[in-house]
Amino acid sequence: MGDRKVLPSGRWRTAWGVAIMLTIATVFVPQPSSHAQGCADVDVVVARGTGEPGWLGDQIGDPLFGVLRDRLPISMSAYRVNYPADYSFDVGAGSADLVRHLTVRAAACPGQQFVLVGYSQGAAVVQAALGTGVVSWYPGRVQLPRYLGDRVAAVLLFGDPVRGLGWNVPGEFLSRTGDWCVGGDPVCGSGLNANAHVAYGSDLVAAANFAADHI
Repeated sequence: MGDRKVLPSGRWRTAWGVAIMLTIATVFVPQPSSHAQGCADVDVVVARGTGEPGWLGDQIGDPLFGVLRDRLPISMSAYRVNYPADYSFDVGAGSADLVRHLTVRAAACPGQQFVLVGYSQGAAVVQAALGTGVVSWYPGRVQLPRYLGDRVAAVLLFGDPVRGLGWNVPGEFLSRTGDWCVGGDPVCGSGLNANAHVAYGSDLVAAANFAADHI
């Protein structure tokens, strides 16, 4: 389904739906953030899930970055999106930091491409930065300008609550987006198995292959 406009009257109903689905996610303990340096061929920018530990996130970001480095014969860097990733659901702050990072890196490294990765609440952060209508009204949200969007080689989403609401990325990103939802996951689908939300390990190779095909 393509991107659609959200009427103001539906905003709080939407926020409630997103919050409920994100609250289902397992609680983790946050760790300090890190910043990428240098001009690698590809910069992997990861928005972690709610309270997820690890540098890029131990469920998705850290292991996925390892798989990507093993499978792609190019230089790679990584960046952890700086946002609370807690039950304040500050998706706007995440989108602002993601866009800020891409703006800085794109200026410093004209040939660099980006792979955007979002897990659970982090997937909503990526969707907000891309301009998906259902999360476009979040306070503080910042959207990627078109010239930065053109530098995004691939978007990889896991356990995406925006998908659970029946939405997808804007049309210009559809062909570059891989979106994984494990059967039974109540956050991205209609399942009732909370454990499914932390069962994406078997999808990481497919995600890395998808990214490789678009770089």
